[in-house]
Amino acid sequence: MAFYVKFFYLYTNLLGIGWALVYYEIMRVLESHWFTWVSQSNHIPMHIDSDSAQPWLKLQMHATCDIEKSFFNDWFTGHLNFQIEHHLFPTMPRHNLYKIQPLVRSLCKKHGIDYQIKTLSQSFIDIVK
Repeated sequence: MAFYVKFFYLYTNLLGIGWALVYYEIMRVLESHWFTWVSQSNHIPMHIDSDSAQPWLKLQMHATCDIEKSFFNDWFTGHLNFQIEHHLFPTMPRHNLYKIQPLVRSLCKKHGIDYQIKTLSQSFIDIVK
């Protein structure tokens, strides 16, 4: 609630109520498109199995993938390019997810579970396939 109070207080004083609402809607449209691309790039191309007989870890690993680490990818996705780790440790701060990636990869290798990392462009291509 505090965000909206500050936002509309500031922008209605600067732009007037009409332009403040226009600016707010533009911001929300851009944000929703960004969120869709970021969240779906890790999920859409993956096989999601509803078989509850599978172990929890295996279900998580089949339902998501990581996007390779780079300065741009970390910034663009808000560190959600480590979606596998985010699924396994949802309360861990996002900026720390890269630290546990080697541990998760070694655990998957030990148990023969596929661990997928894609480029950002490949994940976008997979969405529209």
